[in-house]
Amino acid sequence: MEQNLLWSDFEKVEIRIGTIIEVYDFPLARKPAYQLTIDFGAEIGIKKSSAQITKRYKKEDLVGKQIVAVVNFPKKQIGNFMSECLVLGSVNNDDIVLLSSDLKVENGLRIG
Repeated sequence: MEQNLLWSDFEKVEIRIGTIIEVYDFPLARKPAYQLTIDFGAEIGIKKSSAQITKRYKKEDLVGKQIVAVVNFPKKQIGNFMSECLVLGSVNNDDIVLLSSDLKVENGLRIG
């Protein structure tokens, strides 16, 4: 395991719940991916992200799904797409399982 974080380091990371509202293919990505539009509620608003989750998820199954994401990383250019948040998931090689809430909750709630 890497060096431990301080609690103050963890408190800087804004991990929030959001609902996927749109999903598009991302043909310009190096690895198969989707472009996601995610609603994080009134305080944070709508953010976009790219996610390499095509192995496990179909586009139509993702719309309406609540996911967990880091919303305060700097934007990142991925091909012709600007990613505004980092969607979190458990990673096993190229198989990614999205982190989500087991109950429907308000968009934008902080994970802590």
